[in-house]
Amino acid sequence: MNIAVAQIRPEDRDIDQNLKAHYKLVEAAARHGAGLIAFPEMSVTGYVREAAKELSFTEDDPRLNKLRELACKFNIIIIAGAPVRLDSGLYIGSFIIFPDNTVSIYTKQFLHRGEEEYFSSSFSYNPVIELEDEKIGLAICADINNPEHVRNASRAQCSIYLAGIFFSKPAMAEAHSLLSGYAEKHSMAVLMSNFCGESWGLEAGGKSALWSEEGNLIAEMDISAAGILLAQKNHGKWTAKVIAG
Repeated sequence: MNIAVAQIRPEDRDIDQNLKAHYKLVEAAARHGAGLIAFPEMSVTGYVREAAKELSFTEDDPRLNKLRELACKFNIIIIAGAPVRLDSGLYIGSFIIFPDNTVSIYTKQFLHRGEEEYFSSSFSYNPVIELEDEKIGLAICADINNPEHVRNASRAQCSIYLAGIFFSKPAMAEAHSLLSGYAEKHSMAVLMSNFCGESWGLEAGGKSALWSEEGNLIAEMDISAAGILLAQKNHGKWTAKVIAG
């Protein structure tokens, strides 16, 4: 199986420009045979708090129509991040766009300090993605700081833990250590996608990566380059390569 995580350089609040970057990387992943591509936290809007409500998306938001078309055209699952309005609440969400034109939503469960002023958290939107013989559990950013989150994914028999984050440069050593430890402890492959460049006045840490079920780092991207990390599993063994964006 082939799956990809995207490392992007978003422009805060510039949805049109960010979506164009998504289209480009979706097509690149599809050309390399990926059955899924995942983008970081709030990849469509950039990391925003104060403007989240005005930029937020609905479940059937027409601004996602092109991503729906690409999912169908290339037979690929696309996971894109944005603020989302559900049940009269505002959440940090991941839109899971399937090739059959259906959409599911994952909502961030554990918020960073300060995010509660703008967003709610929810455990009600927590789909498990099934792709070939794998079960994939999702996480958004601060979810990974809570060990209970990955334990729940393990209890759900997920074989892959897929985290879309926005971590700054100083936080990346901790993030890599956490995710490597989760992979080893729960015998799950772990994939992580992060921003590069600047968002919300912070320099993102890049280093999107893949860890094997033993906790070994298979591949990582650098700090500043946009592109995709393409992960491939053959006969139980993971390999990966970086494709420039």
